[in-house]
Amino acid sequence: MAGSLAGFLVFLLAVSICEAASIFQPISDSHRFAALELFTPDHGSFKSLEETYEALRTFQILGIEKEPDVTAAACLSISETVGSSSSTPKDIFYALKANSIAECNIHEKASKVLNFVVAFSPPHLQKGIISSLIAVVSGANSLLDFYYSVGGLVLIKDQSSEADIHLADAEGLFRSVKTFSQSDGRWRYSSNNPESSAFAAGIALETLAGIVSLASSKLDQSLISALKNDISKLFDNIEKYDDGTLYFDDKLVDGYEYQAPLSTTSSVLRGLTAFAAATTGNINIPGDKILGLAEFFLGIGVPGDAKDFFYQIDALACLESNRQAVLSLTKKDSLKVRVTTVLSSNAPPLTVKLVGAFSSFSKDASLVENQELKFDQGSGLHILNDLLKSIDVGSYTFVFEVGLQEPEDEKVYVTGSQTKVPIFVTGLIKIENSEIAVLDSDLGSVESLNKLDLTVKNAVSLSANHLQKMRLSFQLTTPRGHAFKPHQAFLKLRHESMVEHFFVVGNSGKQFEIVLVKCLFFRGNFLGLVEKFFYLSGKYDMELTVGDAAMENSLLVAIGHVELDLPEAPEKAPRPLHSLGTRHCIVSIPAKLSSIAILKLLRLGVNMKNFPTKPVPATFAVLFHVGIGAVLLLYVFFWLKLDLFQTLKLLGFLGVFLVLLAIESFLILPPHQPS
Repeated sequence: MAGSLAGFLVFLLAVSICEAASIFQPISDSHRFAALELFTPDHGSFKSLEETYEALRTFQILGIEKEPDVTAAACLSISETVGSSSSTPKDIFYALKANSIAECNIHEKASKVLNFVVAFSPPHLQKGIISSLIAVVSGANSLLDFYYSVGGLVLIKDQSSEADIHLADAEGLFRSVKTFSQSDGRWRYSSNNPESSAFAAGIALETLAGIVSLASSKLDQSLISALKNDISKLFDNIEKYDDGTLYFDDKLVDGYEYQAPLSTTSSVLRGLTAFAAATTGNINIPGDKILGLAEFFLGIGVPGDAKDFFYQIDALACLESNRQAVLSLTKKDSLKVRVTTVLSSNAPPLTVKLVGAFSSFSKDASLVENQELKFDQGSGLHILNDLLKSIDVGSYTFVFEVGLQEPEDEKVYVTGSQTKVPIFVTGLIKIENSEIAVLDSDLGSVESLNKLDLTVKNAVSLSANHLQKMRLSFQLTTPRGHAFKPHQAFLKLRHESMVEHFFVVGNSGKQFEIVLVKCLFFRGNFLGLVEKFFYLSGKYDMELTVGDAAMENSLLVAIGHVELDLPEAPEKAPRPLHSLGTRHCIVSIPAKLSSIAILKLLRLGVNMKNFPTKPVPATFAVLFHVGIGAVLLLYVFFWLKLDLFQTLKLLGFLGVFLVLLAIESFLILPPHQPS
């Protein structure tokens, strides 16, 4: 290689991408009905463009056709916003996001009335918005300033072919945003705010993805690598529920509204998806953590709040778009590999071998040995038509080795070492021996047995009392004939009052089974579940969900219903708050004596005999009594409206306030002298 530079070969995998099955199938008719109910605008229009976008985005994901009057009202609001010189970057950002779905043709007439034309907006209007947003980007001193202005520029570039937008100092802007990052992967909203936030981390990732896409030249890759390291740190601090679901949470951030786990986790996923789409290379996040996040959003059921509903649906859409290269056993996809130079020129004659294939469950033992791919002259691809019998559905790492055929080429080209490529193999899963039965508790004998076909809707009708138990069982088999364990399998029971309950379906060997008892894997009877069911007798619709990234026929199927005859509820038994169908659906009943206790406290009066008269002690005494009054008022709100967790949070702040006042009063006030 003396006197010349070696050309480097780039290894590209060009697999046949099948239309991969959804990892989960969370969208049901109940979601669509809830969306139509939650996102019904007041008087034909929404309160803000942010709400407008969230409604349109939710309808888009769920496949709900936009109502003409809603779209017309949205377009009118969008037109007024982009045409107004007083619109803030946030206004413009959400107007453009809403327009990306509503696809309004915006044009400003002198009469300010919306007129539909071909162009997105007139050039003079575009330039005014662009220059305004660029000015905000240049002078931004907070994360949200960067987020709205950069996001607006990205949206204009995506929606208008006439807009040629580039950030000349993209690298400098990237570094400016990066100053808000923290050592644990969280981010601050501004330099003046010391509190860090996982919600802000999602905003930052989305912002930086926008800067990358608007850069006029390629950014320093060390910046990208450092940010990927920040993402890994953020995921190192992920929270975990007892059932294994994962989520992100925030503390109360000064000056900003507290973000709950649902909104925080959704923000992180949205930012992660945007950054992954804007950059190349892998982001080192274990698959089990992504799965845990997905299970978190699925476990929520159908939220009763529009904002929470949007966060759930948007996050699931982000997870759905995050796919690997996929091969389908069912479709008999071929493995195809393309090798080029670094500038995408054709490579010299060479050989490509599959020298190893490692399952995610067994990373030490290779499933293949030196399988050479055949070169197709017409397409320029190296092809392996038939996957080996040792390859079943699941996640793998394929190891390839490239060799030059002509010795002379070794003086010009460098092939590098072995190349590892992640591959996901999918297939149709065989579902067999499906049945549901009601059993007698004492003898375990079958009282009624129904065979099921889980590929279609079933209409089984069962009845059981609290002394019996119900068993659902089925078998799953891969295309290669091996037992298959899906990432998720759960049974949903929904009472006629719309209260929902989820039960995980367990497996032992080839058999998947759930027995509804006190503990899911203990063979008892419905007596142990009556409290979880809130002692609600009546009809329960049953629905089974089985899903996995490798399962091309993931299912969400109705089984039928069971009529439960449960005992009467005790006086102090918990009652359902509303039909969220998830955890957090049990609340305590207020004590009967609450109102009596409050009335007695009000009748006590205040003894003013020993009240201090000097200004400073009197001030502390007044504040202390105000604090006591606030505690009593909080108790009233707990009785009328608040739940236990909200009450304890507020009581914590009041308690600290009262303790500090008590200490100060002790230091200031003279010792009490008996009269």
